[in-house]
Amino acid sequence: MLKISIITVSYNSSKTIEKTIDSVVSQNYSNIEYIVIDGKSTDNTLELINKYQSKISKIISEKDAGIYDALNKGIKLATGNIVGIIHADDFYTSDTIISEVIELFQNKKTDCVYGDLQYVDRNNTDIVKRNWISGEYKKEKFLKGWMPPHPAFFVRKECYEKYGMFNTEFKSAADYELMLRFLYKHNCTVAYLPKLIVKMRVGGKSNISLTNRIKANREDKKAWEINGLKPALFTFIQKPLSKLGQFF
Repeated sequence: MLKISIITVSYNSSKTIEKTIDSVVSQNYSNIEYIVIDGKSTDNTLELINKYQSKISKIISEKDAGIYDALNKGIKLATGNIVGIIHADDFYTSDTIISEVIELFQNKKTDCVYGDLQYVDRNNTDIVKRNWISGEYKKEKFLKGWMPPHPAFFVRKECYEKYGMFNTEFKSAADYELMLRFLYKHNCTVAYLPKLIVKMRVGGKSNISLTNRIKANREDKKAWEINGLKPALFTFIQKPLSKLGQFF
């Protein structure tokens, strides 16, 4: 059986992290290494994490240099063939998600697997705010501002070893830069699981305000530049516009 490492990073996430953890430890796939990286929370986040200590493979609580630094710590610790990331605001939609992801890795012999994501209300996760239907992968879709949803993106550990981890120079777009680097620049093979994999509570860092969205757009441009890639004329206009359909 392929071993999968699931990484959760947290900081003062006491209101949401228990649902995240439960969605991981309830999976029906047995070969899961669960790693939780906490940024030295000052609320009772660590207390809630420790409730599940027997079901979590590794727990670290220490100060970090931000979310991407914390994710890199988790990736370095991961011993699985596959690495998945589920943030402390997110949760898997059923207990069969990991089994289905692994099955696709095995059947398609692919480097990466991704699925669909749903944005939900922070307080009532039954209220849907946006539907992110990723669609089948085509490389040229990156030129139109496309990207897969990062919490629904799973990668073989060897891709991180070959092509690097998250670039911590980025404040909000390191996930976009990493997927652009893996899929578009290095042509990692990828398969789409047409299924709602993750629910994410609204309020992501890059989308929480217009100012942050502008900053994120600048980082999107930087992602192409540092990889020596040439975007299309309207790539950075189409990227935020492509999300509008998710609201309907």
